[in-house]
Amino acid sequence: MDMPVELVVFDLAGTTVHDNNDVPRILQNALQRFDVAISLKDAARVMGIPKPIAIRELAIEKGISDPDNKWIEKVHRVFTDDMIHFYQTDASVREKEGVSETFRKLKSLGIKIAVDTGFSREITTPLLERMQWHKNDLLDFSVTSDEVPRGRPFPDMIFKSMALTGVRDVNHVAKVGDTASDMEEGTAAGCHWVIGITSGAYTHEELTKVKHSHLVNSISEILPILKIQ
Repeated sequence: MDMPVELVVFDLAGTTVHDNNDVPRILQNALQRFDVAISLKDAARVMGIPKPIAIRELAIEKGISDPDNKWIEKVHRVFTDDMIHFYQTDASVREKEGVSETFRKLKSLGIKIAVDTGFSREITTPLLERMQWHKNDLLDFSVTSDEVPRGRPFPDMIFKSMALTGVRDVNHVAKVGDTASDMEEGTAAGCHWVIGITSGAYTHEELTKVKHSHLVNSISEILPILKIQ
């Protein structure tokens, strides 16, 4: 029996927001300021998880055996300030093709829409203001990694999205994202649909290696998967 979808939880950068390696580049530059050299590929691999955890993992990989919290906070502060400036001012910041139309279709059918992210609230607020989804009544709620006990790959942000939207059964929830941690988050929550977007941080080949229900290239392709005409 087909489950009717009641809530779709979307990721932000790389999934619903165009990202031309902007987030990996800014993370790379923040670490470089503290003499930690990483590649864009290194940075892309940790997309989706809370950024302080990503910074810690990358620092350890590059030979800092036990980065302390104060050092991580300093790197994260640089990353946060640079991301805020980018999202407020850069002309390239825009939603990915078909996002507003997909949101509008879901909303017209009474389906709740949330976004969750590995960003902090401090970065997410200016980004959502730029997207204007709230202003256009296309988004119900957003949840950030610093608002839950555990960010991705744990399911806490999905469970909080469910609580905020009043959706009680995870069998009626879809998770959509572009990273391995998005897929792991959706699977950990028990979402009926775990849909990977292959035009973001991870390639189709990379997402194939992670448990999922579907892989698509663009947001609009989720509608037939959710049995929405």
